[in-house]
Amino acid sequence: MAANRIRIAKDKADLVKSLTLLDHKSGPFQTYADVIAFAAALGNQRKKRSPLGEISKREPGAIDLDIFVSRGYDMAIKLIAIAETKNPQILSHLDGELEAERLQIFEEYANGGLEILREEFRGAADYTDRLLLFLITERDNKHQSNEEFDLSKFLF
Repeated sequence: MAANRIRIAKDKADLVKSLTLLDHKSGPFQTYADVIAFAAALGNQRKKRSPLGEISKREPGAIDLDIFVSRGYDMAIKLIAIAETKNPQILSHLDGELEAERLQIFEEYANGGLEILREEFRGAADYTDRLLLFLITERDNKHQSNEEFDLSKFLF
């Protein structure tokens, strides 16, 4: 594994591409790194971690880690890795094996998140609208699960 690149599964490459550009119009995300970071956060939130399998060699290919760092996603990579392993040593930049493991965890959560998005977007013509509906539903579900059952809603 190239320790300085984030890889994308071949079967998710078209989804990643379509989330950044739809019919020569901008998609919901500006860059492939934005899509991967969002997918990794979603995969981590839903506890869906999937091995990559075959790696995409064409567009989008592996993304240089510097792009994630420049966009501020290096903290997300670290937080996901430490939450998964419960080992603060995973943050070490001195150990190449730990850095490779950290990136693999991030890649696998991103792959899991992309699987979730692929299911959510099945049959959608416009991913931007579908993503907005998905986020609204997620927010509403979170609010409902945090509220206690209130019988006063049934009073006139």
